[in-house]
Amino acid sequence: MLLEENKAIVRRMIDTYNQREHFNLDWFDEFIAPNYFDHTNQVGPEGVKQLFIMGHKGFPDWHEAIEDIIAEGDKVWVRLTYTGTHTGEFFGLAPTGKKLTMKAVAIYRIVNGKLVEGWFTNDGLDFNKELGTIEYTEKGKKLFPQDAK
Repeated sequence: MLLEENKAIVRRMIDTYNQREHFNLDWFDEFIAPNYFDHTNQVGPEGVKQLFIMGHKGFPDWHEAIEDIIAEGDKVWVRLTYTGTHTGEFFGLAPTGKKLTMKAVAIYRIVNGKLVEGWFTNDGLDFNKELGTIEYTEKGKKLFPQDAK
């Protein structure tokens, strides 16, 4: 039963994040333990809050759709599709107005009903390509014509 409870915690956290009308982080402490650590970005809870704020400013319509969710032991794996429109500054990048879709995988470790660790992987190359911040070289366009739009 703990596996289903852990999956439900992650679902509720993502649903809560998606349903914000006026972005605030009142919900954050309900899901994130004070000792939480994001291994990908190498930050604790305050750093994660700053990333959420920056992400919301850059992509106010950001949405995370759960495609698959699997639990084993104290970990939950989630395959996600992210969507959003780049209408605000993000990591120093001026708004492009471009809509993007990105695939990602998140792994959370849960203890006593709260997230204590997280690992994330996504296609950063595709993210930057969709925003128009990078493009394929001439050789890349020949090798991957389907992606070199």
